[in-house]
Amino acid sequence: MLLLNHLWIILALPLAGAAINGLFGKRWPQSAVNSVAVGSVVLSFLAAAETVREFFHLAADQIPFIGNYFTWMVGGEATSHAFRVDFALQIDQLTVVMLMVVTFVGMLIHIYSTGYMAHEGGYYRFFCYLNLFMFFMLTLVMAANLIVMFVGWEGVGLCSYLLIGFWFLKKSAADAGKKAFIVTRIGDFGFTVGILLVFATFGSVAFGEIFANVSDKSVDVLTTICLLLFAGAIGKSAQLPLYVWLPDAMEGPTPVSALIHAATMVTAGVYMVARMNPLFSRAPVAMLVVAIVGAVTAFYSATIGLVQTDIKKVLAYSTVSQLGYMFLACGVGAYTAGIFHLMTHAFFKGLLFLAAGSVIHAMGGEQDMMKMGGLRKKIPATYWTMFIGTLAIAGMPGFAGYFSKDAILEAAKDGPHANLILWLLGVAGAGLTSFYMFRLVFLTFFGKPRYDEHKVHVHESPKNMTVPLMVLAFLSIFGGWFAAPKLVGGIDYFDKFLAPVFSAYAPTHVAEVEVRVVDPSLRPYPEPSPAMELVRSLISWPVFVGVLGLLVAWYFYIKRPDIPMKMAQSAHALYLLLLNKYYVDEIYAALIVRPLLWISTNVLWHVVDEGAIDGVVNGTATFARESGSQARKLQSGNTRSYAAWVILGAVGFTVILFVILDVVH
Repeated sequence: MLLLNHLWIILALPLAGAAINGLFGKRWPQSAVNSVAVGSVVLSFLAAAETVREFFHLAADQIPFIGNYFTWMVGGEATSHAFRVDFALQIDQLTVVMLMVVTFVGMLIHIYSTGYMAHEGGYYRFFCYLNLFMFFMLTLVMAANLIVMFVGWEGVGLCSYLLIGFWFLKKSAADAGKKAFIVTRIGDFGFTVGILLVFATFGSVAFGEIFANVSDKSVDVLTTICLLLFAGAIGKSAQLPLYVWLPDAMEGPTPVSALIHAATMVTAGVYMVARMNPLFSRAPVAMLVVAIVGAVTAFYSATIGLVQTDIKKVLAYSTVSQLGYMFLACGVGAYTAGIFHLMTHAFFKGLLFLAAGSVIHAMGGEQDMMKMGGLRKKIPATYWTMFIGTLAIAGMPGFAGYFSKDAILEAAKDGPHANLILWLLGVAGAGLTSFYMFRLVFLTFFGKPRYDEHKVHVHESPKNMTVPLMVLAFLSIFGGWFAAPKLVGGIDYFDKFLAPVFSAYAPTHVAEVEVRVVDPSLRPYPEPSPAMELVRSLISWPVFVGVLGLLVAWYFYIKRPDIPMKMAQSAHALYLLLLNKYYVDEIYAALIVRPLLWISTNVLWHVVDEGAIDGVVNGTATFARESGSQARKLQSGNTRSYAAWVILGAVGFTVILFVILDVVH
């Protein structure tokens, strides 16, 4: 149990890599920077894998395994509400899933980055930030209390700002970094207040103590806590109405988009809701809010993705949409399905972003799909891996996304918190996802080249970029088969594995449930056979709309490529509405940004700062200067004048003294 007793090693390795490259990397060759950056993450992955192996040898009563390393903060020890925070890390079944996803996908993206960023300036700085992000993300998922989680939560936000604005001389990148930082801070304010309310309610911020005492707390208080915590998730995981930062974040390097804005950081909100499931499960109003926000975001973002032409922007809105499905799952109580989709999404969306980066690399930096076309035979490795990722995200049978998305929509339709409207939004979003993703594939890889072949020399990416694509493509095919036995009458091992996390503190209503044992021979309908279950799954609505989206995209962009232009002209207002993202950025600018800038400039700056603060300070200085100027005139330099003033002062002082003595007597 060597590494299980030293969980901090998993965090320390990427932190050491960030420190070493940050301090010395500028003077080192790229090979040395690669060795430190990639090596530290590889070692972190191996340490995590060994920790997971040791975890499986623990007894049930030892889970979650918690390591308390030192007391971090103590306040009010003499009172009954002492505030104590330990730097404590934990590992349980949910941590195992997140730990392996973060370290493994992070390792692949680090390897990919050595090829993608090879010719960029600030190479050492990029890997310093990337390693630092890994440290904070691992801190977030391994935290044993809300304060340590908050450190990781804010840390990944900081690294996101640094990596989005990596090309800081490019104004759009610098603005995108600031936008991400500011928008997510809005949600983080609610998250912070939620943590404070948790401590005020439970007297602790440790997960174990919170969950052990959750059953006797007021539903209204739990609802308030959950809504405040969910505000942070809305910001971090880019849900309505705080999603606007993520599409702009595509200004950062593509590996950043893959790691932070597809596979790890943006899923932090989903992880947090799943981790706090004992609270959310007892707050039905909060769960309904989570489900509504998730379903509406999934559909809304998919509609925007229909008409975007920037290959990374399409994937960005796809990410917002897929995160909506994860929240929909959590909102209807299907936490396992939400985490399952989080895992499969890390595989296929990480693959899609990296493949998009390979396309951009092949095209010399071009991101507009309308200037691509015909790349299928010129970059075959990129094409086939991206095609596999598209099949996965579209939910085609047998691919990873099919199993996880089907589980979410099944829970929304038939689960204990089923909601037909939310299910319909989810199914509609699935159809739109299939359409715009195959639109991306057909515009990029099929048809005639729409670029100047004499100026753009298309070439396949190097092995250190294509090999990670192949690994993720493999996982995009087989990464969902954890749940496949369910289709053939077996066991859903993923659900069974995570059951202790989501059932240990589940609310029970024993008195309200009538348990009846029915003789199977008396059932009006026999249990469906495994073959029938398989057939039902393959002809389900999610599969139908996914195939329909593929066929419509094929007809529009391969068979009749003139139709999309005609439709855009005939429905010009709707087309512009979608192309301009419902003008949400413009609305925010008109209602929030510009009024705040006006108040900041005309009130806080000119009135408060210049008029009041500077006025007092400058007025004091002016008074001192003017009074000093008048007093200076007394210093004439004439000795007789000085003597006269001394005599006059002495006489005046003597007169005052006599007057005082006379009054006293």
